[in-house]
Amino acid sequence: MKKIIIAIDGFSSCGKSTLAKSLAQHLQYAYIDSGAMYRATTLYLLRNEVLPANEAGIKKALQQIDIQFKRINEVNTTFLNGENVESEIRGLEVSSHVSEVAAISTVRRSMVNIQRTAGRQKGIVMDGRDIGTVVFPKAELKIFLTATLEERIRRRVLQLEKQGKNISREEIEKNLQHRDHIDSTRADSPLRQAEDAVLIDNTNLSEPEQLAMTIALAQERMIKENE
Repeated sequence: MKKIIIAIDGFSSCGKSTLAKSLAQHLQYAYIDSGAMYRATTLYLLRNEVLPANEAGIKKALQQIDIQFKRINEVNTTFLNGENVESEIRGLEVSSHVSEVAAISTVRRSMVNIQRTAGRQKGIVMDGRDIGTVVFPKAELKIFLTATLEERIRRRVLQLEKQGKNISREEIEKNLQHRDHIDSTRADSPLRQAEDAVLIDNTNLSEPEQLAMTIALAQERMIKENE
């Protein structure tokens, strides 16, 4: 059966990565976490004190960044220049700066080139902000996830608690709203729903329910590709 590209976009803390990982595992497709790529880049810039306004510094930094994904104990893990940074890139410091870094055109062009190369053979699930609109505008299946802000805050609180991080609800709400604004209003590749994307509001859906829904959509598209 011919393989397809599945693009999943949506706001922060909508469960994009959770859905994408589960769907990729079920279909035995490769999973690419585009958000982790931007987070790893953000971490590198923070560590090296390269400001977003420093265009020359950004270009130089991008030449020194190597991002790879490895599965460790069945968990997709992000490596930055050979270092396991999976935990660090999920922290609030990186979360507070990643949208600003992702809005930089030079960064986006670099990441998009890498992402498109990864999708040449198809058989991938990729989640992010502009996967269905910019990276893979011809993806066979596009999904746009959404959930209420209240639910997204609740999920983010639980995620951070599992990581042993005690961040106030107010800080999380401020961070999500800040990221939503930047993601939706940036000049280069803003977050928006592709015209042919399937909208899924998962506020009241369980993870198994939304997975079953997307598996059905994927199977429908794959059958169509093989007709």
